[in-house]
Amino acid sequence: MAVECTEDELLEIVENILALDTAMRFAAILDLNGKILEGIMKESKTSLESQKQQEKFCKDAAKARKMREKYNGTLGKVRYIHNERENVTQIISYAPNCTIFVTMEPELRINKKLQIITKIKKMTAHL
Repeated sequence: MAVECTEDELLEIVENILALDTAMRFAAILDLNGKILEGIMKESKTSLESQKQQEKFCKDAAKARKMREKYNGTLGKVRYIHNERENVTQIISYAPNCTIFVTMEPELRINKKLQIITKIKKMTAHL
């Protein structure tokens, strides 16, 4: 099933995600195959990856989602994925028909990151 939103609606969601905190770097909405439907790098930030690397990461995130879904029956659905790296924090959240991928500065406290994740899940639950 495809995401039932206009480009303007997707853009607004991504802009609202980036506005959640000054530490936000990048936000994207991906289809179930990992194609970026809408994605924005915050104006004051520079990408740590090339566009090609970013596109590959998004495709890999879609593959990983499919692998994780095999365990939904026994372990339950994935709520979110949190990758903590030296230079960036990567968060992936699953909406029914798309994947939300965001990056943020790693210095943020974990409880602040969890607040952001909760807000993102509420903002994107209908997708």
